[in-house]
Amino acid sequence: MKRLWSWAALVIGALYFLLPLIGTIEFSLRMRRGAYSLDAYRSVLADPAFRATFGYSVMMALLTIVLGVVLVVPTAYWVRLRLPRLRPVIEFVTLLPLVIPAIVVVFGYIRLYNTSSILPLTGTAGGTNILLLCGYATLALPYMYRAVDTGLSTMDVRSLTEAAQSLGAGWVRIIGRLILPNVLGAVMSGAFLSFAIVIGEFTMAALLNRPAFGPYMQLLGANRAYEPAALAVIAFAVTWGCMGVMQLISRLAGVRKTAT
Repeated sequence: MKRLWSWAALVIGALYFLLPLIGTIEFSLRMRRGAYSLDAYRSVLADPAFRATFGYSVMMALLTIVLGVVLVVPTAYWVRLRLPRLRPVIEFVTLLPLVIPAIVVVFGYIRLYNTSSILPLTGTAGGTNILLLCGYATLALPYMYRAVDTGLSTMDVRSLTEAAQSLGAGWVRIIGRLILPNVLGAVMSGAFLSFAIVIGEFTMAALLNRPAFGPYMQLLGANRAYEPAALAVIAFAVTWGCMGVMQLISRLAGVRKTAT
C-alpha cells in the first residue's frame, strides 16, 4: 500500500509539471491554420532580438554565478571556522532577498546611483550592467549561501584547515585548492538556481532598461499569440541544456579529482 501511494504521488507530480508543458508545446505548433507546424519557432529563432537578449542574460547569469561563488564560499567558510555564533545572523541576512521585493532593491539602486549622485552608475551602460549584476547576485544569494553552507556542514572544516596550515598553505590556497573542490557539488546546486533566476528575471532588467531575456519575453507575449509559447519552450529547453552542461562539467571535475 505504501508503495502504491508513492507511485501515485510520483504520477500526480509528473502530471502537474508535464501537462502544462505539453499544452504549451501543442499550442506553439498551431500557428499555421489547420495544421501543426514549426512556424512560431522559426519566427522566434529568426528574430535578432531573441539571440541578443538571450545571450546577454546567459552572460549575466554566468557572471552572477562567479560573483556569488567569490562572495559566498569564503564567507560561509570563515563563519563556520571562526564565527560560528554569527551563523544565525548571517543566515538571516542572506534570507532578506526572499522578503524584500526586487522592485524595492532596484528603486534603491536607481535612487543611490543615478546621474546626480556621487557614483553615477546609471549614467553609462557599463555601470548599469554592474548594478544589474549586483542585483542578480542579491536575488541568488539565499540559494547560493544555503547550498554552500550545507556542503560545508558535511566537512570537518577546522581539521582540514589545520592540516593545510601545517603544510604551509595560505588562506587563498586553502579556499581555492581545498575548500572549493570539496563543496563543488553544492556550488553547482546553487549555480543551477542562480542561472534559472537570472534567465527569467524581469523587474530589475526592465527598470534598469537592460536588454535582458525577461523583458523580451514580456514584450513578445504582449504583442504575439503563438510565438510566446514557442519562446517559452525554447527557453525551457536551452536553460535545462545549459544546466546539463554545468552538471557535466562538475562531474568531469569530480572524476578528474578522483583520478588524481
